[in-house]
Amino acid sequence: MSRKKKRPLVPRLRFPEFRESGGWEEQELANFLTESRIEGSAGDVAKKITVKLWGKGVFAKQETIRGSENTRYFKRSAGQFIYSKLDFLNQAFGIVPTKLDGFESTVDLPCFDISEHLNASFLLEYVKREEFYKKNGEIADGGRKAKRIQAEVFLSFKISLPQQEEEQQKIADCLSSLDDLITAHTQKIELLKRYKKGLMQQLFPAEGETVPRLRFPEFREAWALSPMSSLYSFKGNNSLSRDKLNYEWGSFRNIHYGDIHTKFALHFRVDSELVPYINNGELHSAIRPENYCMAGDMVFADASEDITDIGKAIEIIDAGDAPLVSGLHTILAKPTEASFALGFGAYLFSSEGVRKQIQREAQGAKVLGLSASRLGNVQLHYPTETDEQQKIADCLSSLDDLITAQEQKLELLNRHKKSLMQQLFPAQDEESA
Repeated sequence: MSRKKKRPLVPRLRFPEFRESGGWEEQELANFLTESRIEGSAGDVAKKITVKLWGKGVFAKQETIRGSENTRYFKRSAGQFIYSKLDFLNQAFGIVPTKLDGFESTVDLPCFDISEHLNASFLLEYVKREEFYKKNGEIADGGRKAKRIQAEVFLSFKISLPQQEEEQQKIADCLSSLDDLITAHTQKIELLKRYKKGLMQQLFPAEGETVPRLRFPEFREAWALSPMSSLYSFKGNNSLSRDKLNYEWGSFRNIHYGDIHTKFALHFRVDSELVPYINNGELHSAIRPENYCMAGDMVFADASEDITDIGKAIEIIDAGDAPLVSGLHTILAKPTEASFALGFGAYLFSSEGVRKQIQREAQGAKVLGLSASRLGNVQLHYPTETDEQQKIADCLSSLDDLITAQEQKLELLNRHKKSLMQQLFPAQDEESA
């Protein structure tokens, strides 16, 4: 019987100058990291730092309630590695930035001085890999989700390193340049979203106003004011729960309120969304032709734990070929004779003035609810000319298209980085006979 031996750890993708440098070496983190325990201030006066989940960085902690004077804090220094004992499995890792030098954290956010033989950026990219934090985090607590990863346990984890420190630097620089690109795209998306929000505040009247501050020059007619109940009629919805739905087959497609909250676009096109079917054999009195969703209809989520999301709405732009129905915890609103230009309703009902009214109509404590009758009370300011409605919708749609394009680019960059990391770092536990 042949004896198994470990295959040398070699990444699949390597910079040309290091291809003959031999395999990577596996060592404990304790060989490169030393926990820092410099006494700091009491919790009521300490300038505190926190580390965000999913490798999103280290930031000053914003507190509305003063901390306890009995809690011990420790001073942290720029360049130290920091992680959260409680959120190890949620990728809560970071490097303390220069601007937070001297800030403090408790022992639940331990910090470590890094040896000159380990590149800080290389370390951060290494531990952010699922192969590292998931495997080690689960092992540390006997296969269950770890409650806390203590510092001494963390230091016992192993890391694979190239024999030459220059290779660490090269990998770190490569991934850092990708991170910079990802950050730039993320910031561009945020800027576009802020610009859209500001534009909507000007294209729709603020609360208490009757006309918007910004109008296209060819339109000067006064805007109309009507309660929603005079512009829309409310139709029945079904109350089928998730277990009555599937994503493979069925005669009816169903809009569930949870999907309005989490994934459906303002302008709903059935072929662009992942929309579940109702299981064959499931019956409900509301599933009948007059309650099918059609282009121009609005569908509202009538339940939420969060006031900011109650009454969130989508506008049906394309309902597809199969009958589409409004499901659990939704309100279906169909326009009356004087319907809006297609696409305008989605922006009208997401405008700040209308959203505030909807939030005031919600009822409940822990879970907020919204009834059709209360939704009907909402007062809507709108241009009487369909051309102006269309112009507003087209303007905001073009911005949405820009945002979507940027989000797709960002998704591609993130996938590219993930793939690159899988190749730049060697796979673990490779053995050969």
